Amino acid sequence: MKHLFFSLVFIFIGSLLIAQESPVKWSFTAEKVSEQEYDLVITASIETGWSIYSQYLESDEGPVRTEFEFKSSNDIQLIGKTEESGNKKESYDELFGMNLIKYSKKAKFTQRVKVTNPSEPVSGFVTYMSCDATSCLPPTDVDFSIPLR
Repeated sequence: MKHLFFSLVFIFIGSLLIAQESPVKWSFTAEKVSEQEYDLVITASIETGWSIYSQYLESDEGPVRTEFEFKSSNDIQLIGKTEESGNKKESYDELFGMNLIKYSKKAKFTQRVKVTNPSEPVSGFVTYMSCDATSCLPPTDVDFSIPLR
C-alpha cells in the first residue's frame, strides 16, 4: 500500500512537471558585423500548434507581447530596434478582439549592438507568452547571456 501511494505521488508530480514544460525553446548567439558591432540573434523554436506574439502589437489590451530587456552597461549600446522575422501571421484574433501579429514554428529576433569590451557577454531576459488555439500559458521570462565571439 505504501508503494502504491508513493508511485501515485511520483506520477502526479511528474505529470505536473511535464504539463509546465514550455512549447517554446530559445537559443541565443552573436554574429560579428564589424570590429565593434555585433548582431545578437535570438531564436524561438515553437512547437506545432503554438505561437508567440510580436513585439509590435497595436495595443497592450491583448496578449503579452514579446519583449527584450538588455542589461544596462557602459560597454554596450543598442543600435536601432530589435528586428523580427520568421513564420509570421497577421490577422484579427477573435479571442483578444484585435489585430495581432504572431509567430509559429520559428521566430528570429535580431538586435544590433555596439560594444567597447567584447570580452563581456550581453545579458538580459526575454518575456513572452505562448498560446495555442484554445488557451494561453502565463507570461514567461527567460534569462540569457550571449558571449561575443
